[in-house]
Amino acid sequence: MFYFIIDILGTIAFAISGVLVAMEKKLDIFGVFIIAFVTAVGGGTLRDILIGSTPVVWLKQPVYIFTILGAVAFAVIFVNHLKYFRKSLFLFDTIGIGLYTMVGIEKGLSVDLLPVMCIGIGTITASFGGVIRDILCNEIPVIFRKEVYATVCILGGASYFLFRLLPVNEEYAHVAAIVVIIVTRILAVKFHIALPNIYRRKSL
Repeated sequence: MFYFIIDILGTIAFAISGVLVAMEKKLDIFGVFIIAFVTAVGGGTLRDILIGSTPVVWLKQPVYIFTILGAVAFAVIFVNHLKYFRKSLFLFDTIGIGLYTMVGIEKGLSVDLLPVMCIGIGTITASFGGVIRDILCNEIPVIFRKEVYATVCILGGASYFLFRLLPVNEEYAHVAAIVVIIVTRILAVKFHIALPNIYRRKSL
């Protein structure tokens, strides 16, 4: 039940972030739903295909569809109350990657993958819904930009396996890793910490 709650919360957070991007692009209501949908389940769909868990989770459990519909309705109705539009998008996106990283890691552990593979699966789960969202909205995916994104998923995943070495309840380790991801990304953006860009200088 604990992991299911995390999954649903991640679905809500990513669906709302998808709505905010779609509304910024002035899409119609169908477009808003599609962007919210792919943002919420895109990474999880790729994860399930990679680990051979088919049909993918949202086809087996309609609760995800209804959750996304509810999140879309909420975001559309209360969009004017989501102050600081860009900050709201950043916040929901950050919460989403924190929650979904741990969902992906748990899925990896359930099929007996090595920790490093679980971290990779967690990063894919957290990142690729946003990649699909940005591509459909004609944006360079945030995962490929200077702003940290996948890096914090990797750090959070690694911290989870470190927390598991401590004598603490496994659920506490999950929560601690989620907090690491969210706080690390917020601090990285606030203090402009990022991976260096690799480019060639133009010759004179």
